[in-house]
Amino acid sequence: MCEFATNEKLTSQIPALQLLIGMGFEFLTPKEALRERQDRTSNVLLESILRNQLKEINRIHYKGGEYLFSEENVQSAIQKLKNIKYDGLLKTNEAIYDLITLGTAMEQAIEGDSKSFNMNYIDWPKAGKGPGRNKFHVTVEYSVERSRSTETARPDIVLFVNGIPFCVIECKAPQIEVEQAVSQSIRNQHDDYIPKLFIYSQMVLALNKNSAMYATTGTAAKFWGVWKEPQMDNGEREFEKLAAVVNQPLAEDVLARISSAFDVKPEVITGNRLVTEQDKSLFSLCRPERLLELAWKFTVFDGGIKKIARYQQYFVIKSTLNRVKHFDSTNSRKGGVIWHTQGSGKSLTMVMLARNLALDPEILNPRIVLVTDRDDLDKQLGNTFAACGLDASRATSGRNLLELVAEKKSGIITTLIHKFDKAYTVKKYQDESPDIFILVDESHRTQFGSFSARMRQMFPHACYLGFTGTPLLKKEKNNFIKFGELVDPHYSITQAVEDGAVVPLLYEGRHVEMTQNREAVDLWFERHTQGLTKEQQADLKRKYSRAEMLNKADQVIYMRAFDISEHFRSNWQGTGFKAQLVAPNKASALKYNEYLNEIGILSSDVVISPPDMREGYEETDDETKDEVVKFWQKMMKRYGSEEEYTKQLINQFKHGSEPEILIVVDKLLTGFDAPRNAVLYLCRVLREHTLLQAIARVNRLHEGKEFGYIIDYASVLGELDKALTMYSAFEGFDESDLVGTLTSINSEIEKLPGRYSDLWDLFKTVKHSYDEEAYEVLLADDELREEFYGRLSEFGKTLGIALSSEKFLTETDEKTLSRYKADFRKFQSLKASVKLRYAEAIDYRDYEPKIKKLLDTHIQANEVVQLNEPVNIFDDNMFNQVKEEQGVYQSKKTTASKADTIAHATKKAITEKMDEDPAFYEKFSKLIQQAIEDFRAKRISDLDYLNKVVDIRNKVVGKVHDDIPDKLSRNEDAMAYFGVLKPFLEKHELGEEDLESAAADTAIAIHGILEKHKKVHFWDDEDAQKQAVNEIDDYLYDELKTERGIDLSLDQMDDIIEKVLQVAKHRSYK
Repeated sequence: MCEFATNEKLTSQIPALQLLIGMGFEFLTPKEALRERQDRTSNVLLESILRNQLKEINRIHYKGGEYLFSEENVQSAIQKLKNIKYDGLLKTNEAIYDLITLGTAMEQAIEGDSKSFNMNYIDWPKAGKGPGRNKFHVTVEYSVERSRSTETARPDIVLFVNGIPFCVIECKAPQIEVEQAVSQSIRNQHDDYIPKLFIYSQMVLALNKNSAMYATTGTAAKFWGVWKEPQMDNGEREFEKLAAVVNQPLAEDVLARISSAFDVKPEVITGNRLVTEQDKSLFSLCRPERLLELAWKFTVFDGGIKKIARYQQYFVIKSTLNRVKHFDSTNSRKGGVIWHTQGSGKSLTMVMLARNLALDPEILNPRIVLVTDRDDLDKQLGNTFAACGLDASRATSGRNLLELVAEKKSGIITTLIHKFDKAYTVKKYQDESPDIFILVDESHRTQFGSFSARMRQMFPHACYLGFTGTPLLKKEKNNFIKFGELVDPHYSITQAVEDGAVVPLLYEGRHVEMTQNREAVDLWFERHTQGLTKEQQADLKRKYSRAEMLNKADQVIYMRAFDISEHFRSNWQGTGFKAQLVAPNKASALKYNEYLNEIGILSSDVVISPPDMREGYEETDDETKDEVVKFWQKMMKRYGSEEEYTKQLINQFKHGSEPEILIVVDKLLTGFDAPRNAVLYLCRVLREHTLLQAIARVNRLHEGKEFGYIIDYASVLGELDKALTMYSAFEGFDESDLVGTLTSINSEIEKLPGRYSDLWDLFKTVKHSYDEEAYEVLLADDELREEFYGRLSEFGKTLGIALSSEKFLTETDEKTLSRYKADFRKFQSLKASVKLRYAEAIDYRDYEPKIKKLLDTHIQANEVVQLNEPVNIFDDNMFNQVKEEQGVYQSKKTTASKADTIAHATKKAITEKMDEDPAFYEKFSKLIQQAIEDFRAKRISDLDYLNKVVDIRNKVVGKVHDDIPDKLSRNEDAMAYFGVLKPFLEKHELGEEDLESAAADTAIAIHGILEKHKKVHFWDDEDAQKQAVNEIDDYLYDELKTERGIDLSLDQMDDIIEKVLQVAKHRSYK
């Protein structure tokens, strides 16, 4: 145990601490930090440091004089921060964020005048230079009392700014995945852990030596990110700066305090070392000025969710800020275009850029105009700004736009591009200010034509910044001059996928034609309708033949609707994921909806724009036009307005269980995020940007989502077997800009044979492939079992993808298909057996939506894999069921299997209870381990093994002590202390009887002393503990040393007291 803890300490925690001290944080040992908290683990602020800093950084400037705030006001500011009402983690964190970024107003009388003055908690860097007059501290093992409990939780490292906990860091040993540190950090933020620490934090980190992830308070695991700092490779500028800090020696007294805090020798933690990934992340994120800057300018609350910039957002904003401070020959600021892949947070980049422009001391009174070309995008951006606490005025008309800009009424204005035209016609207005910033969203769509010309007539010296989520076409690149060039760093699709900012997309081209060939139809049904009853299959066949009645055009729609229904049912229905269908026009959108409803397998809805809008196609057929108008009137009757209709349907799609599929034409192809949307059915030809924007609808992150799927019925990209730019849909782009956009589903399916053989590879030593016991015994090895679960999960996911592909189902022979499915079933069943046998907790992978779906669809109900709860040895009923095999297993289990199940469940229970009575549980831990090893080495038979472990289990459950003096009977606490005392007394020459008697009497005495001092919150009351310790100390000295002549040294007495108190504390919580 100790070796693993040291590992974490020595490879991650101590190096992190040393680097932080080198970067300017002052080290407080846990004891010093506790003193700063008035010795209370329920306090998380370092109050006296905060008090001194409030005095240090705040001055009142009044009528030319400089004054200090009164002591009462300083105390009142501390109380405001300390006693903030807890209203859930994020709401409280937001209230505190507002308090520390805006400061607090204090009434104070100066020379007889009582006025309100602002007091700041932090000296925010005005020009981004240096860490200001703030004080930075770091401490380790920061114990905080849990909510509604006497226990504490202990984050590894906490960083403070002016005594306020700013950053909480969890460290892990290099062999433990950093994701474990992430889940520990998230757990600590839960209401029943230590949210009282995290209401103040601005950043959270998870580290091991080789990797690091960061986030802010309340961030879900899938949104934790990696930070990539430029110039950080060996030999480059930032790397050299970091290397110098890593190897700069610390002062002797600091080293001494670190070594005593961690109980390691100073020489272990001195000397030069190489720079690690952990160092790079800490240096990039936590050096004082960067830590403040990220909290001050790169953190937003978006509709109540706290978000911190990803590295690409931070660096592109920094480089844009730098760029706009340069002027060209016409005295205009330099602009440019920012390309950040869709789904990587473009709207928030715009918000953060606006915030940085507003906060920059070198740009006085900037006016920021956000321009889009679509009403829904305009609303969305306005809402994002409002949600992030920035007041944006929405220009309601051309005239209103003019008023807002001309009268300098608003710092941030959002508008639609065509309003410029109207504004200019109203009044030939011109504003020559270079402090107007025009941010144009989706700049490739709007920068041409008279609109942008008008923009430039009105604001000739404004700074123009374009934002785009898709790469630029070759022909657009020449028009860049209008904005200036591409602002580095841009953020391509490949980078976004690699960083886990979006999920990769898999593409499948599907073709459906009505066929009269009975054999082909029967084969199709056999392959596709797995998991349906005979009646359900017959019903589907009837629906299929319904297509014969339709005309050619409708037949195509019906067949596609049929295929989509089946594809969605067998792969996605019930997983919580959704799909979107893109139809060629409004009339066919309604047809798709009608047929999907008629087939009746899944729920769908249509979202279109009003029928009379220009949509790039002419309605010639009156009847179809009538259908659309009728539908529209019905929707308006139901919802009252277009806005309400769209809003309600989107909300249901995003948050409700229905509709499962949303049918769209042009609307909602852009600017609408539904992370649960995993499949896009493409039933129309799209090109270039529109195609890229459509497919990006399914690349957003969501729990359990590994890929987004593009199912193409319109042959936009056929088989996707050549470079993307070879297809007419993409020919206008440069190949290098499209790398990583789409992957053919076939390239995933090609991994199936490899993953299948990797799985079987684990069992190559099993002689008879039908010997289930041999498989289970082989998996007794923990590491091998973990490897098996991992490979099974990979194989299962790939098999799921393969079974969703038309091509795979039609081209794979029946024998191979059956083998894959049968073996997957067999291995799932094996997994359930070994989890029970080796007393493992439920594995989250069993509940991954896609694996569950695969089992539900392709494995018949009577072959369901039983997932049992782990065996609880203290539950006699459950224990007897395992022993007697009463319905716990589906099939007869071997004696060895039952014995293993009991042995491992007992071993697990012993580990969990070890600290309550170390002597008792240690003995049985050895016995159970010995039994397991004897059986593995074939030294005992299956039956002996079973009898032995049943006997051990009974003694553990019955707390059967073999060698305890009578006077301790029925006093469980004293028995536990007796077990602690005996080894200490055995070191002294005592007869057996004297030894027993001395240990038993002392155990009873200690129990009496602790009972006497027992009170609520005893373990958090250091004074009460000290009194008890002094009394035990007196007893050991007077009774054992003086009366009985047992020569205990003072160190031994201290050790006895420490061990006994540890046991007493664990017993008090059981």
